[in-house]
Amino acid sequence: MSHLNYNHLYYFWMVCKQGSVTKAADALFLTPQTVTGQIKALEERVDGKLTKRNGRSVEPTELGQLIFKYADRMFGLSYEMLDIVNYSQRSNLLFDVGVADALSKRLVSKILMSTVPEDNSIHLRCFESTHEMLLEQLSQHKLDIILSDCPVDSSQSPGLFSKKLGESHMSFFSIGQIKENEFPAILEKRKLLIPGSRTAMGRKVLQWFDRQGLTPNILGEFDDVALMKAFASYHNDALFLAPTVYQSEVEKEFPLQIVGHLDEIREEYYVIFAERMIQHPAVKNICDADYSELFE
Repeated sequence: MSHLNYNHLYYFWMVCKQGSVTKAADALFLTPQTVTGQIKALEERVDGKLTKRNGRSVEPTELGQLIFKYADRMFGLSYEMLDIVNYSQRSNLLFDVGVADALSKRLVSKILMSTVPEDNSIHLRCFESTHEMLLEQLSQHKLDIILSDCPVDSSQSPGLFSKKLGESHMSFFSIGQIKENEFPAILEKRKLLIPGSRTAMGRKVLQWFDRQGLTPNILGEFDDVALMKAFASYHNDALFLAPTVYQSEVEKEFPLQIVGHLDEIREEYYVIFAERMIQHPAVKNICDADYSELFE
């Protein structure tokens, strides 16, 4: 094989990464027919079938798996090369951060402050989404790190690592003062605002209700604590769930009453990054920083 069209190889690699021709075409800003034609050209070049259908998705054949393995290493190295060139040529170090939408943005902002050097030679770009969507973007080299409420499973996401930065107990708060405080029975009497059930914290809370034998009266589910608090300000009879450290963060804005603690449930903060980012100065700053006072 004297020559290989690397565009054809790249399109095949994208189809394997995305799991379908349609998703790969969307990511490449091409038509599905164009992507299919390029893969057929690659199959002719290697004289073998590279993909096969599995329901609605596409997966590589045995030959395709072999070629994908090498292509994955090749394009992974090319992204790493571009990252290094980008870091070395910019006057301000570009740093793309994904933030899980379930996390308290006040705590996240303080964590991110540790990435900024004294000379401010950094260009932060922050993006918010679900943990799953951010992991996908990180694996596609579209992000440098993720701040999330759960770690990464390295067996499912090879090449990705996570480090726990800290944790906070969770508490139910009330903006308006309440007299009765029979916790947790009060959770069945008052309207509740809780994290969304699609988030890790939301699932933990619903499981906690079941273990306590409680039937909560849920008024709303929110992925963002600040939005939950804003909604609670218009419904003073509602209780909302947030990290316990949230009280000290907002006590200057308005008084909060802690109705009760959920000691067995904690919001955890993790930084997730690819192996190529281990030596990035901003990643090293986050991993080496001591956040114990922040989470007290």
